[in-house]
Amino acid sequence: MFKKFVLFLIIFSLPIAPTFTSENYTLKTGISILDNIPKEFYGTWRVSSELIYTNSEDTFKPKSVDLWNLSRTGNVITLDNPFSGAKASITVDEVNNKLIKFKKIGDYDSKKLTDIVQLKLEKETFSGTNNLIIETLSNIDKSVIKSEKATYKLVGEKISGSSITK
Repeated sequence: MFKKFVLFLIIFSLPIAPTFTSENYTLKTGISILDNIPKEFYGTWRVSSELIYTNSEDTFKPKSVDLWNLSRTGNVITLDNPFSGAKASITVDEVNNKLIKFKKIGDYDSKKLTDIVQLKLEKETFSGTNNLIIETLSNIDKSVIKSEKATYKLVGEKISGSSITK
């Protein structure tokens, strides 16, 4: 009786798994969040910004006007400013109809700049906010020794068409 019980345990404790030796399976992901971005997003924009909050008035300008060129090549969206020469890849966090949230993070010497933009896109305009955080880091252990923040109200007007390449 004991031998039958042990044999029963051995047989039913063996892993039973199907094997697919001659078949290959490819898993495909869904649509990229970038594919949900309306084509009106891309192109050159005149962007006016007005400071609505800061904890560091000496660091942030009360108002500014910039040019943003937003373009896409493959899975990379680039924001560049032809006047300042600044250029960065952005990470799109959310696209919900005409609401778009994106960010860019840059490290500059002992500072880390986080730029979080949320905008509502219309055909030839957008409005929204830009939250900036500048963290000054310790040279010893990279801990944050100072954090400067600002929130800007944004208004964008389309200057020229889209520049999208897939």
